[in-house]
Amino acid sequence: MSSRFEQFKAVIESWKKKDIDAVINALSEDVVWHYAAAIAPPAKGKAEARAFIERFGAGIGEVKWRIFEHAETADRLFVEGVDEYVTKDGVSVAAPYAGVIEFSGDKISGWRDYVDRGVIDHMKAGNPYPEQVKELIARPAR
Repeated sequence: MSSRFEQFKAVIESWKKKDIDAVINALSEDVVWHYAAAIAPPAKGKAEARAFIERFGAGIGEVKWRIFEHAETADRLFVEGVDEYVTKDGVSVAAPYAGVIEFSGDKISGWRDYVDRGVIDHMKAGNPYPEQVKELIARPAR
């Protein structure tokens, strides 16, 4: 069996290719996905996860999602990265985040991403990356 990090990297690559079916296939039927923990209610189950991906992905052009650091246990993966993308309108967004991904067997059953919505909204409004964001995202990905 591959490491949890390798499993998650495959999800990231599917996301970059906009292969929604592959992303959904990596999730358990009863997944609970806090795609913006403490900001928005979670997607519960594959149908809600698909709806979120379709809604969010509709405005995304190029995806540059990267992971800088990770740690894992038998059924849990902790990641630090940046969800960086260019909207279809040409606006660049870089959201530094931390995530916790839980596994049941070979499927993701829990997913919590912690982000700062204010930073995201600042960039979506067309403002430049704040200096602290530039510093955080300048690291090499794994």
